Amino acid sequence: MSEHLHKQHLDNPHVVTTETLANGHITDEVCTNETCATETLVYDIRRSRYLNITGRCTLRCAFCPKHNGSKQIHEYQLALCHQPKPEEIIPLLGDVKDFEEYVFCGYGEPTLNLPTLLTVAKEIKCRGGRVRINTDGLGNLVHRRNILPELADCVDSLSISLNADNEAAYIEHCRPKLAGSYAAVHAFIALAPHYIETVQVSAIEGLAGVDINICREQVESYGCEFKHRVLGALG
Repeated sequence: MSEHLHKQHLDNPHVVTTETLANGHITDEVCTNETCATETLVYDIRRSRYLNITGRCTLRCAFCPKHNGSKQIHEYQLALCHQPKPEEIIPLLGDVKDFEEYVFCGYGEPTLNLPTLLTVAKEIKCRGGRVRINTDGLGNLVHRRNILPELADCVDSLSISLNADNEAAYIEHCRPKLAGSYAAVHAFIALAPHYIETVQVSAIEGLAGVDINICREQVESYGCEFKHRVLGALG
């Protein structure tokens, strides 16, 4: 952090920073102390604690509630105005014995905040907890390297969203921001079982132009477990 930015962070309640992603894309980040204090960084569903570490995503899925006027899941508002740091998340983990697993999942793609993800996941593993990541499978494309070896050190399972059995339907429904996303998610799914103990891949029944049975065949050919989802049904 530059000296100018460090001083701004101390003296100004409105913190403005920029972040350059691995693919060269520069994003603005605006955060106010008051707003950040009220954000939902963790939330519980059944016996799992979910970790909301980014609002950014590599996809703009037409069926995602956040693109249809809502950033809420169950009773939780998940809108974020900044990229949470490990020191914000770790104090909220609670006792690992109280949860079956910790899930990196919000309304963003967790691998876009990879430093926080890795640091927090390692802390959970040190405490004896289990870690799952819900991902769109584009982490390797974004970071321009295979991130699976890094995840393998601290992640027990992956839930990957495939969503379509062909590129045209994927582009129509998932609206990826990066070229080559459909090929990239397939490559990620093929690699994942070589690094991660449990890999589950989902597709959604009810999307036009998607054959759910072909999705199942594709997923099982990679040695992964298939999860059949239904459009409009939350997990």
